[in-house]
This record gives sequence, C-alpha cells and structure tokens, in this order.
Amino acid sequence: MGAVTLEHLAALLAVMYLLLAVRENIWCWACAFLSTALYVYVFYGVALMSESLLNGFYLVMAVYGWWQWRRGGGDRGELPIQSWSWRRPRGVIGATALWVPPLGWYMQTRHGAALPYLDAFTTCFAVVTTFMVARKVLENWIYWFVIDSVSIYLYLVKGLYSTAALFGLYLVLIVLGWRRWRRNFLAQQAA
Repeated sequence: MGAVTLEHLAALLAVMYLLLAVRENIWCWACAFLSTALYVYVFYGVALMSESLLNGFYLVMAVYGWWQWRRGGGDRGELPIQSWSWRRPRGVIGATALWVPPLGWYMQTRHGAALPYLDAFTTCFAVVTTFMVARKVLENWIYWFVIDSVSIYLYLVKGLYSTAALFGLYLVLIVLGWRRWRRNFLAQQAA
C-alpha cells in the first residue's frame, strides 16, 4: 500500500474518530488508534518529525481516552463533560508555549525536521488538548480550532493535500462538536 493510500485511509479513520467524538461515542478512540498508527508512518516519511512523534503519543492517548470515557466518571460510570474556569486556560497556554522553542530546536538540529517550530507548536498544544478531550473538557474544541487552522498550512506546504482537506473538514466538525458538547454540558448542569 503506497504512502498516499495510507494517508487517505488515515484521513478516513480520523474523520470517523471526530464524528464519533462529537457524538460522545466511545468507539471514537478505536478509530483514533488506527488512524494515528498510520499517520506515524506517513508523517515520518515527509520529515514532520514532531507530527510523527505526536501521533505516537495519540496511540497511547487512544487507550487512555477509551478508559477515561468508560470508567473516568467513577461510580457514575461514563465521564461527564466538564468546563474549565476562565483562569485555567491562561496558565495552560503559557506553560505549553514554553515547550515549543526547545522542541522545535531539537527537531531541527537533531532530526532535520521541516518547519520545526510550527510543527512543534501544533504538537505541544495538541498534547495538552488531547488530554482535554480524554477528560471531556468542553473547551478542547476551541483549542483544536486554532491548532487545526495552523496544521492546514503545515500540511499544504508539505504536499499532504488529503490531510489538509481533512483538517479543513475538522474545522467544520469542531464547530459542530463545540455546539453539541456545550448543549449537553448545559443540560447536565440543569439536571
């Protein structure tokens, strides 16, 4: 199977992941696992080292996310949606931003990464945001909108057109996900 075909299959599985995540369907994590396994190979092949490393992390997070969504709610079973106070994101953004320059430098000097600092930006923030999804933090959708907007440029520059198109679709699904999760969160709060 060629790299382009693997990219298409990874993109299809990634769409399935997001569609299921929007619906809070636990099977999103199985699609995430398969998609990211393929993307590790695809990104390594085009020297997006941080993206390849990130997808290795996503493999582990797919297992963690599955467990969290299934058992993270304690005695209540399934994990409910939660929301962060307005103060918390400032600290998260500041702390995460500190990791971008060293990762970019490392990937550039040690691995010859393409667009190392932009790649490091999307990687560092995606790590934090993936934890937010696994814990069902409502605001994850806002973070993903920014990350995926930057990622589209990154993928277009590297000729990963299917993946760039996927992330364009992600932007639409992110808006839908935000609206649905917010509605569900407000319903939880009212109950």
